[in-house]
Amino acid sequence: MIRWLLGWVMRLAAGFFLVSLAAAIAYRFVDPPLTPLMVIRMVEGVAAHRRVGVTKRWVDVESVSPTLLRAVLAAEDARFFVHHGVDLDALRRALTYNARQRGRRLRGAGTITMQCARNVFLWQGRSYVRKALEIYLAPVLELAWGKRRILEVYLNVIEWGEGLYGVEAAAEHYFGVSAAQLDARQSALLAAALPDPRRSNPAAPSRYLAARAAIISARAERVRLDRLGAAGRTGAQAA
Repeated sequence: MIRWLLGWVMRLAAGFFLVSLAAAIAYRFVDPPLTPLMVIRMVEGVAAHRRVGVTKRWVDVESVSPTLLRAVLAAEDARFFVHHGVDLDALRRALTYNARQRGRRLRGAGTITMQCARNVFLWQGRSYVRKALEIYLAPVLELAWGKRRILEVYLNVIEWGEGLYGVEAAAEHYFGVSAAQLDARQSALLAAALPDPRRSNPAAPSRYLAARAAIISARAERVRLDRLGAAGRTGAQAA
């Protein structure tokens, strides 16, 4: 019985590895049309007897304002161009901190690569299983996509409000401009909303959101976007 169960576990693991690798390679060239989170939100809307659609419009990373790139990197992953998908130092610090919290407010250590893996392939919510899958998928994306593609996909699939996905849709919805036209304040407010996008309104920020945006704006000034990536198209490095 145990041997049979182990056999099935090994088959499932091998199947997941092959499917995830194939999907990662495909999404290197094809933009993800839909993500698990988008489907989940629509199902949640049906269960709550309300319509939740999907508003998004894909843009290349070159069509995003540099101020938004700096703000998101400063807010979500200042070491994005240093690590290889998983920030081991941040992960160790988070584990030590969380062990002392004993179930209270926990600290995450998700890089932009890990968040991208979660948004494109996995589900939301805290669990060790999902975190383990993020840690597995992050180096796969780093190898298959590279930094430029990871940042581009992340900015185009991340949730920025009810039924709102991607920086272009968010810029148009909240500020009436394209992603390329976002200024420093608008960029900081959008980045500040990412931890809780469905309860935040960058166009009418709360005191907390405005304060967080001010901190992000100050940090963003230290983020450099002057180094081309390996693909020769774009790049950034946190100073």
